[in-house]
Amino acid sequence: MKRALGIVERDMRKFRRSPALLVSSLILPLLQLIILGNAFGGNIKNVMLGVVNQDRGPESVDVRERLRAVGANAKTFLPVDYDDQGAAIRDLRRGTLGGVVIIPEHYSRDMLEGFRPQLALITDNTDRAMAGALGAAMSDLVASINAPQVARREAQKVALDVVEVYPYIDYIKYLLPGSIALAIFMTAMIGGGLLFIDDKARGLHEGYMVTPITKWELIVGFNLSGVIKATLAGGTVLVLGALVAGVSDFFEPVRMVELLAMVVLTSVALIGMMFFIMARISDPLVPRAIFGVLNTLLFFPSGAIYPIAGFPKWLRVLSSCDPFTYAVHAFRTLLLKDVGITAVTQDIFALVLTSALMLAGSALLFRRTL
Repeated sequence: MKRALGIVERDMRKFRRSPALLVSSLILPLLQLIILGNAFGGNIKNVMLGVVNQDRGPESVDVRERLRAVGANAKTFLPVDYDDQGAAIRDLRRGTLGGVVIIPEHYSRDMLEGFRPQLALITDNTDRAMAGALGAAMSDLVASINAPQVARREAQKVALDVVEVYPYIDYIKYLLPGSIALAIFMTAMIGGGLLFIDDKARGLHEGYMVTPITKWELIVGFNLSGVIKATLAGGTVLVLGALVAGVSDFFEPVRMVELLAMVVLTSVALIGMMFFIMARISDPLVPRAIFGVLNTLLFFPSGAIYPIAGFPKWLRVLSSCDPFTYAVHAFRTLLLKDVGITAVTQDIFALVLTSALMLAGSALLFRRTL
């Protein structure tokens, strides 16, 4: 191990003297966490909603007042009056409006005579999140119109009470596990893969060939130095990200030990995977070309941004083979749920298996020759 530790010392000195590498490994994942955490998952608010009142009767005034109440309180949408339906539709197509509500002619008469009155909601379905929010808000408004002013005596009906196991989870907390895994991956990618290939291209590895260091010592040294760097990056993003996101009871000692253990295990798996990919590559342009693709193939199918349950079947298969998936699930479980390390045994097994397979594959591919 003494010779392997010499490689580790040399790589750590180089890592410390690379401020751009430190910024890329630590600051960029934190910026992504802050920006994406606040850009996604929030409640839709202040959508401009065109209102075309073709009725002008008393019941349509009631609808208009209910729309104003939503705009003043929940602020899901802000109603804007239109006299012409065509003008409202044009503004909807141009993106000025997020939706258009049409109160049809004879709406008040149909309400008073007990017919089935109808309201129309036209949405811009190119933005499904906004269209869904408007649809839900209007459904609640229609339900309030249909609710009788005096409760009727009716037979007992089944009711559903929804109970949430955990307090409200902000999207920034939901995104934090993926940001931790991404910080580890970026360090493996830049501080492990790119530096390894650049050193090889510059001929620095030739110096190892004239020493008695063995192939296994080279593999252990390169991987161990990468794991140390990735653990530092992942641990830093873990602590700072938890403070930014406001994770409760984060500094509980047992919880901290479990999370740091997962950081180390994830670092071993991703560094091993990176070294396995780089073992036979010599051209420094190749890793720069494939790292963007790797980021897409590993990060997005992992469930870091969107639940895996929403993926098509083929993408779920890819997700099940992705070490990111198990790292994200483990970090999310330990950070956001009141459970211990026993709840992520499957994730631990998957990451240990990945590490073993990657190290074994690296031993087969790596050659102690030029």
